Amino acid sequence: MSKPDETCWSIVRGAAAGGVVERREFARAYLPIVRAYLGARWRGTGYIGHLEDAVQDVFVDCFRESGALERVDPERGTRFRTFLFAVVRNVALRHEERRARRKEQQQETGFGERHATDDDALSRVFDRAWAQALMRRAMQRQAASADESGDAAAQRVEILRLRFQEGLPIREIAERLRMEPSVVHRQYRTAREEFQAALIAEVRFHNDGTDAEVRRECASLLELLG
Repeated sequence: MSKPDETCWSIVRGAAAGGVVERREFARAYLPIVRAYLGARWRGTGYIGHLEDAVQDVFVDCFRESGALERVDPERGTRFRTFLFAVVRNVALRHEERRARRKEQQQETGFGERHATDDDALSRVFDRAWAQALMRRAMQRQAASADESGDAAAQRVEILRLRFQEGLPIREIAERLRMEPSVVHRQYRTAREEFQAALIAEVRFHNDGTDAEVRRECASLLELLG
């Protein structure tokens, strides 16, 4: 998990400079997003068998000398999500163009004939994968904070998990944890506030901006996930 004073750009700079820890953190954070996008883009096509090669190529492109991480300039107002989407899409296009030059491509799926509307849909796939990744990281951030805060905080994380991941009603959670429903209600409200704080911190990690802009981004992520 990132340090309190880190941003995604400090990870990017460290990874671009060859930092082992930063490269590991970069890959751990963004691998699920890269794989989700490429998997959706190539589902039902002959390209899917090359998915892992393409995933690896994304990170090679990021980490190589004079690669993508060295070229990106946050001072120009680049949003990291936009930057990463462009890198992954360019790698996908290179793979498609390489295979399109082969005669057998004409006998496969006609994938190269995707329309712009498909690109729009795939952009939404990427955005949704991004939102899911940030939600997971926010949950991890909340859990890490709870581990440092003691049993009561850890119990609130468990209540939130039971409510959202398992879909249990408050009364059933109370029975499972042998607590009064009114107490669980209070703990649940606090847990949601703690998660919101963790999500704000995670969004701020990836997006420089005012408090209002960060909160709008949080709302956008929740909307993407329905």
